[in-house]
Amino acid sequence: MRHQFLRSRGVPSAVIAVALLTAVPVAGQTPTAAKTKTKTWTPPRTPDDQPDLQGMWTNATITPFERPSALAGKRFLTEQEAAAFEQQAAERREEAERAPRPGDVGSYNDAWFDSGTKVVSTRQTSLVVDPQDGKVPLKPAAEEARDRNLTNVDSFEFMSPWDRCITRGPGRMFPAGYNNAYQIVQTPGYVVILQEMIHEARVIPVDGRPHVDKNIRQWTGDPRGRWEGNTLVVETTNFNDKGWIATNAAAGRIRGVPHSEALRLVERFARVDADTISYEITIEDPNVYTRPWTVSIPLIRDESYQMFEYACHEGNRAIENVLSAARTAEKIATEAAKKK
Repeated sequence: MRHQFLRSRGVPSAVIAVALLTAVPVAGQTPTAAKTKTKTWTPPRTPDDQPDLQGMWTNATITPFERPSALAGKRFLTEQEAAAFEQQAAERREEAERAPRPGDVGSYNDAWFDSGTKVVSTRQTSLVVDPQDGKVPLKPAAEEARDRNLTNVDSFEFMSPWDRCITRGPGRMFPAGYNNAYQIVQTPGYVVILQEMIHEARVIPVDGRPHVDKNIRQWTGDPRGRWEGNTLVVETTNFNDKGWIATNAAAGRIRGVPHSEALRLVERFARVDADTISYEITIEDPNVYTRPWTVSIPLIRDESYQMFEYACHEGNRAIENVLSAARTAEKIATEAAKKK
């Protein structure tokens, strides 16, 4: 399993701040969203007359998950700011390849990552779009639980379900360092989303059936879809309380945040042109957050993308090695203390 030892490929707040500070302002330019299409686009239909979302889609991006403090109050980048940010990110990747940090054991070179090179097409300054400050409204108890999860090596149970090859987690469509592809297939009564990471397939009924009994709790929840015009709306409930909302480092400070059985997700998929799906997800869990919050990520069509099997469990020695190393470190510390 690869991801146990990977550093985040996201760009730190300081880098985006530098990019913006070094960009030359254009007279009269204001921080607005990318121009929206003025011409109405009609999506194609499936044989059973539903909006056609089918295809291979990706969402790799260098846009930060939460808005950096340096951009407080700024919701969108100008074109020039976006270009400067992308250039700074490219230079940072090149520098990391040439000069690893002292003591760094190294990682894959950049050819093996697929975290993107561009900000999202909307030029929003964070993937979190609600609240408007671009920050996830975590309760203090949730932050404490996150810190325990990320530092406790007493048991595999404190490690992420991704590291344990169980599931990517409820934030399964949050971009990561690689494997950011999703294949959508539609059949009468169902929409299926095959995700590259941990090769999970979400089978979403869209035939109006109710959720399963509330006593049935699952790692990936119980999804139910419906069409609102050309938008697919997917509500997922019936989660267990064993997982994390996000398991990859690109999610920043919400990696390791647990969710409760009260977790409820509402996703919206709307194809806005031949090559773009507008994707939004609203996360609600009153035991973890002070209010619901929303992430928005455009999905970009890429029919040249080819998925390969993500054989997470086969040969996975990460959990064993991490726990073994922790026990060895404890033994060394205990022996050193006895000698004092």
